[in-house]
Amino acid sequence: MQNIELNISLPDMVNIGEMDLKIMLAAKLYEIKQLSLGQAAVAAGLSKRTFIELLGSYGVSLFSQNMNELKVDIENA
Repeated sequence: MQNIELNISLPDMVNIGEMDLKIMLAAKLYEIKQLSLGQAAVAAGLSKRTFIELLGSYGVSLFSQNMNELKVDIENA
């Protein structure tokens, strides 16, 4: 895995720590299928189980299907 150092200037009103930013980035990369679940967990510095538990709080579903795709699958079952 490559290491990338990134410096971001955020407004003072944004109260977010480095760990939250790492998790957000890893979660988004997982969501857009750039990282597997395991890779995203490692990138976030978390165990896979902890990463899974936190995904929802960052607005990312563990499941790759959206609601419409899930409904179609249920209808076709």
